[in-house]
Amino acid sequence: MDFTVARTFSSLYIILDICWLLLYAGLLLYLKRRMAIIAGVIAGVVYFLIDYGVFYRLLGTRIIEGADPLWFLIWLSMSYGFTNLTWIWLLFDRDGHAVEWSLLPILGWITIGQLSQSFGSGFGEISISRGTVSYHGIMALVLCVGYLIVIFNNLRGRKAINILWLLSIGIGVQFAWEASLLICGIRPASWQPVVINSLIETNLGITYIYFIHKYFTRRWKEDLSVRS
Repeated sequence: MDFTVARTFSSLYIILDICWLLLYAGLLLYLKRRMAIIAGVIAGVVYFLIDYGVFYRLLGTRIIEGADPLWFLIWLSMSYGFTNLTWIWLLFDRDGHAVEWSLLPILGWITIGQLSQSFGSGFGEISISRGTVSYHGIMALVLCVGYLIVIFNNLRGRKAINILWLLSIGIGVQFAWEASLLICGIRPASWQPVVINSLIETNLGITYIYFIHKYFTRRWKEDLSVRS
C-alpha cells in the first residue's frame, strides 16, 4: 500500500521547536542525563543521513516546498530524532518517571503546533511530503528481524525481555508524534500515517535500541560515570 505522508505548517513552528529543543536539552543537562543526550544527537544524525541521503537524494520520495531542503532536513531530523530517541532511552532507564518523561515531548509537540497554527499567519508556509511504497517493505523486514531476535532469546529460556513493553514504547512514541501532528492540523486527516507509521517506523528500531541501551548502561551511568 502506497500513501503520502505530508505536512503543512508555518515556519514559526521551526522557531518555536528550536526554542523547545534547547529548553528540553538544557533540562536533560541539568538532570545529568548525558547518555540520553548523546544517544539523541546520534539519532538525529542517523535520521538526517536517511531522510536527506536516502529519501531525498537517492529515492527522490521526499518533496519540500518553501524551505531549503538541506537546512530544513537538518532541523527536522535533529528535532524528532533527538526527541524520540531521548524519550525512548529515558523510558528504558526505568527510573520511575515514565509519565514525566512522556509528558515532556507530548506537551512540547502539541503546544508548538497549536501556537504556530494560531500565530503563524505572518510567517512563510512550508509543505513537505514523501511516499512510502519504496521503503516500508525494508522497514518491515528490519522490524521483523529485531523482534525475531527477542523472541528467540525468550524461547531459549534466557532472561525474558518484555515484548509487550517494547511494543508499547515502539508504537506509542510514533503514535504520539503522528497524533500531535493530526491534532494540530499539520498532518492531513488520514488513517494510514497514524496507524501504519505507528506500527512500523519507530517500532522498527526499538529492539536494537534496547540492546544498545542495555550494553552501555551496564558500563556507565546516565551521567557518564563508570559503574563500579
